Amino acid sequence: MINCLIIDDEPFARELLEGYLAKIPSLTLLASCEHVFEALEVLQQQKVDLVFSDINMPQVNGIEFIRSLHNPPYVIFVTAYPNYALEGFELDALDYIVKPVSFPRFLKAVNKALAILNNRPAAPVPPAPEFLFVKEGNSLQRVLFDEIYYIEGMKDYIKIILKNRVIVTYLRMNRIEDQLPPARFTRIQKSYIVKMDAIKAISGNEAELYDLPEKLPIGKQHKEALLARFGL
Repeated sequence: MINCLIIDDEPFARELLEGYLAKIPSLTLLASCEHVFEALEVLQQQKVDLVFSDINMPQVNGIEFIRSLHNPPYVIFVTAYPNYALEGFELDALDYIVKPVSFPRFLKAVNKALAILNNRPAAPVPPAPEFLFVKEGNSLQRVLFDEIYYIEGMKDYIKIILKNRVIVTYLRMNRIEDQLPPARFTRIQKSYIVKMDAIKAISGNEAELYDLPEKLPIGKQHKEALLARFGL
Protein backbone atom coordinates (compact mmCIF):
# COMPACT_ATOMS: atom_id res chain seq x y z
CA MET A 1 0.00 0.00 0.00
CA ILE A 2 1.12 3.54 -0.80
CA ASN A 3 0.57 6.00 2.07
CA CYS A 4 -0.70 9.34 0.78
CA LEU A 5 -1.18 12.84 2.15
CA ILE A 6 -3.29 15.68 0.70
CA ILE A 7 -2.45 19.34 1.40
CA ASP A 8 -4.85 21.99 0.08
CA ASP A 9 -6.51 24.98 1.72
CA GLU A 10 -9.64 24.62 -0.44
CA PRO A 11 -12.26 22.20 1.00
CA PHE A 12 -13.71 21.33 -2.43
CA ALA A 13 -10.26 20.49 -3.81
CA ARG A 14 -9.53 18.21 -0.84
CA GLU A 15 -12.89 16.45 -1.20
CA LEU A 16 -12.31 15.89 -4.91
CA LEU A 17 -8.89 14.32 -4.37
CA GLU A 18 -10.20 12.26 -1.45
CA GLY A 19 -12.89 10.83 -3.73
CA TYR A 20 -10.37 10.05 -6.48
CA LEU A 21 -8.00 8.38 -4.02
CA ALA A 22 -10.81 6.20 -2.65
CA LYS A 23 -11.23 4.69 -6.12
CA ILE A 24 -7.67 3.34 -6.20
CA PRO A 25 -7.23 0.35 -3.84
CA SER A 26 -3.42 0.55 -3.72
CA LEU A 27 -3.52 4.06 -2.22
CA THR A 28 -4.15 4.73 1.48
CA LEU A 29 -5.03 8.26 2.55
CA LEU A 30 -3.38 9.02 5.90
CA ALA A 31 -4.66 12.58 6.20
CA SER A 32 -6.24 15.41 4.23
CA CYS A 33 -4.76 18.66 5.52
CA GLU A 34 -6.02 22.21 5.20
CA HIS A 35 -2.59 23.74 5.77
CA VAL A 36 1.05 22.83 6.13
CA PHE A 37 0.89 22.90 9.96
CA GLU A 38 -1.26 19.77 9.91
CA ALA A 39 0.85 18.19 7.18
CA LEU A 40 4.07 18.73 9.12
CA GLU A 41 2.65 16.93 12.15
CA VAL A 42 1.60 13.95 10.00
CA LEU A 43 5.00 13.76 8.31
CA GLN A 44 6.72 13.82 11.69
CA GLN A 45 4.57 11.00 13.06
CA GLN A 46 3.92 8.67 10.11
CA LYS A 47 5.64 7.31 7.01
CA VAL A 48 4.26 9.12 3.97
CA ASP A 49 5.12 7.84 0.47
CA LEU A 50 3.26 10.29 -1.75
CA VAL A 51 2.00 13.86 -1.23
CA PHE A 52 -0.64 15.62 -3.32
CA SER A 53 0.03 19.28 -2.60
CA ASP A 54 -1.48 22.58 -3.65
CA ILE A 55 1.04 25.37 -4.17
CA ASN A 56 -0.61 28.73 -3.54
CA MET A 57 -1.52 28.45 0.16
CA PRO A 58 -1.42 30.93 3.06
CA GLN A 59 1.83 31.57 4.97
CA VAL A 60 3.96 28.84 3.33
CA ASN A 61 3.36 27.69 -0.23
CA GLY A 62 3.57 24.06 -1.25
CA ILE A 63 6.89 24.33 -3.08
CA GLU A 64 8.54 26.09 -0.14
CA PHE A 65 7.15 23.50 2.26
CA ILE A 66 8.41 20.50 0.29
CA ARG A 67 11.78 22.20 -0.19
CA SER A 68 12.09 22.64 3.59
CA LEU A 69 11.78 18.91 4.35
CA HIS A 70 15.02 17.08 5.04
CA ASN A 71 13.91 13.82 3.41
CA PRO A 72 10.71 14.62 1.51
CA PRO A 73 8.35 11.98 0.13
CA TYR A 74 7.44 11.88 -3.55
CA VAL A 75 5.12 14.73 -4.51
CA ILE A 76 2.50 15.50 -7.14
CA PHE A 77 1.60 19.18 -7.24
CA VAL A 78 -2.06 20.01 -7.86
CA THR A 79 -2.58 23.71 -8.48
CA ALA A 80 -4.52 26.34 -10.40
CA TYR A 81 -1.29 28.12 -11.36
CA PRO A 82 0.66 26.62 -14.28
CA ASN A 83 3.48 29.19 -13.91
CA TYR A 84 4.89 27.23 -10.94
CA ALA A 85 5.58 24.14 -13.06
CA LEU A 86 9.31 24.74 -13.54
CA GLU A 87 9.91 25.20 -9.80
CA GLY A 88 7.86 22.09 -9.10
CA PHE A 89 9.86 19.88 -11.42
CA GLU A 90 13.12 21.29 -10.04
CA LEU A 91 12.07 19.54 -6.81
CA ASP A 92 11.79 16.26 -8.74
CA ALA A 93 7.99 16.32 -8.53
CA LEU A 94 6.49 13.24 -10.14
CA ASP A 95 3.81 15.29 -11.87
CA TYR A 96 2.18 18.70 -12.01
CA ILE A 97 -1.59 18.77 -12.42
CA VAL A 98 -3.39 22.01 -13.22
CA LYS A 99 -6.87 22.44 -11.73
CA PRO A 100 -9.66 21.61 -12.43
CA VAL A 101 -8.54 18.01 -12.05
CA SER A 102 -10.30 15.31 -14.06
CA PHE A 103 -10.13 11.71 -12.91
CA PRO A 104 -8.32 10.50 -16.07
CA ARG A 105 -5.61 13.16 -15.55
CA PHE A 106 -5.38 12.24 -11.86
CA LEU A 107 -5.12 8.54 -12.73
CA LYS A 108 -2.32 9.23 -15.22
CA ALA A 109 -0.28 10.96 -12.49
CA VAL A 110 -1.01 8.17 -10.00
CA ASN A 111 0.04 5.46 -12.45
CA LYS A 112 3.35 7.26 -12.94
CA ALA A 113 3.80 7.42 -9.16
CA LEU A 114 2.88 3.74 -8.69
CA ALA A 115 5.40 2.65 -11.32
CA ILE A 116 8.15 4.47 -9.46
CA LEU A 117 7.08 3.63 -5.92
CA ASN A 118 6.54 -0.06 -6.61
CA ASN A 119 10.02 -0.36 -8.07
CA ARG A 120 11.51 1.94 -5.40
CA PRO A 121 14.50 3.10 -7.44
CA ALA A 122 17.15 5.18 -5.74
CA ALA A 123 15.77 8.71 -5.79
CA PRO A 124 17.98 11.67 -6.66
CA VAL A 125 19.27 13.30 -3.51
CA PRO A 126 18.13 16.95 -3.44
CA PRO A 127 20.39 19.63 -1.98
CA ALA A 128 20.12 19.60 1.80
CA PRO A 129 18.04 22.53 3.06
CA GLU A 130 19.70 25.16 5.26
CA PHE A 131 16.61 25.60 7.41
CA LEU A 132 13.57 23.87 8.84
CA PHE A 133 10.06 24.93 9.76
CA VAL A 134 8.66 24.65 13.29
CA LYS A 135 5.24 25.55 14.59
CA GLU A 136 5.07 28.53 16.94
CA GLY A 137 1.56 29.48 18.01
CA ASN A 138 -0.55 29.69 14.88
CA SER A 139 2.30 30.12 12.43
CA LEU A 140 5.18 28.18 10.93
CA GLN A 141 8.54 29.74 11.60
CA ARG A 142 11.53 29.27 9.31
CA VAL A 143 14.58 28.48 11.44
CA LEU A 144 17.98 28.83 9.78
CA PHE A 145 20.55 26.29 10.95
CA ASP A 146 23.17 29.05 11.02
CA GLU A 147 21.17 30.94 13.66
CA ILE A 148 20.76 28.04 16.09
CA TYR A 149 23.00 27.86 19.15
CA TYR A 150 21.39 24.93 20.90
CA ILE A 151 18.10 23.13 21.52
CA GLU A 152 16.80 22.20 24.94
CA GLY A 153 14.22 19.47 25.49
CA MET A 154 11.39 20.00 27.97
CA LYS A 155 9.27 16.81 27.95
CA ASP A 156 6.94 17.24 24.95
CA TYR A 157 8.30 20.71 24.09
CA ILE A 158 11.62 22.01 22.88
CA LYS A 159 13.27 25.40 23.25
CA ILE A 160 15.34 26.56 20.28
CA ILE A 161 17.94 29.16 21.22
CA LEU A 162 18.69 31.43 18.25
CA LYS A 163 20.96 34.42 17.80
CA ASN A 164 18.21 36.96 18.38
CA ARG A 165 15.31 35.09 19.97
CA VAL A 166 13.99 31.88 21.51
CA ILE A 167 11.31 29.64 19.98
CA VAL A 168 9.29 27.21 22.10
CA THR A 169 7.41 24.58 20.12
CA TYR A 170 5.50 21.35 20.74
CA LEU A 171 7.98 18.77 19.47
CA ARG A 172 10.02 15.93 20.93
CA MET A 173 13.82 15.92 20.87
CA ASN A 174 14.13 12.84 18.66
CA ARG A 175 11.87 14.47 16.06
CA ILE A 176 13.88 17.67 15.84
CA GLU A 177 17.14 15.68 15.86
CA ASP A 178 16.00 13.79 12.75
CA GLN A 179 15.53 17.12 10.92
CA LEU A 180 18.97 18.51 11.75
CA PRO A 181 22.09 17.80 9.64
CA PRO A 182 24.17 15.42 11.81
CA ALA A 183 27.41 16.93 10.54
CA ARG A 184 26.48 20.27 12.09
CA PHE A 185 24.65 19.28 15.29
CA THR A 186 25.31 16.81 18.09
CA ARG A 187 23.48 15.58 21.20
CA ILE A 188 25.61 16.33 24.27
CA GLN A 189 23.05 15.30 26.86
CA LYS A 190 19.56 13.83 26.94
CA SER A 191 18.02 17.30 26.96
CA TYR A 192 20.52 19.23 24.82
CA ILE A 193 21.46 19.33 21.14
CA VAL A 194 24.22 21.80 20.24
CA LYS A 195 25.50 23.18 16.96
CA MET A 196 29.12 22.11 16.64
CA ASP A 197 30.29 25.56 15.51
CA ALA A 198 28.76 27.13 18.62
CA ILE A 199 30.98 25.21 21.05
CA LYS A 200 33.82 27.41 22.29
CA ALA A 201 35.30 25.12 24.95
CA ILE A 202 34.74 21.89 26.86
CA SER A 203 35.43 22.21 30.57
CA GLY A 204 35.00 18.99 32.49
CA ASN A 205 31.41 17.95 31.92
CA GLU A 206 30.25 21.30 30.56
CA ALA A 207 30.23 22.95 27.14
CA GLU A 208 30.89 26.68 26.81
CA LEU A 209 29.26 28.42 23.85
CA TYR A 210 30.20 31.52 21.89
CA ASP A 211 28.21 34.68 22.76
CA LEU A 212 26.22 32.98 25.54
CA PRO A 213 26.94 33.09 29.27
CA GLU A 214 25.39 29.74 30.20
CA LYS A 215 27.29 26.46 30.22
CA LEU A 216 25.52 23.30 29.09
CA PRO A 217 25.90 19.92 30.80
CA ILE A 218 27.55 17.08 28.90
CA GLY A 219 26.17 13.62 29.65
CA LYS A 220 28.64 10.85 30.47
CA GLN A 221 27.35 8.65 27.64
CA HIS A 222 27.78 11.52 25.15
CA LYS A 223 31.15 12.94 26.17
CA GLU A 224 33.35 10.39 24.42
CA ALA A 225 31.48 10.82 21.12
CA LEU A 226 31.63 14.61 21.48
CA LEU A 227 35.39 14.61 22.04
CA ALA A 228 35.82 12.31 19.06
CA ARG A 229 33.98 14.82 16.87
CA PHE A 230 36.79 17.26 17.69
CA GLY A 231 39.48 14.65 17.14
CA LEU A 232 40.26 14.37 20.85
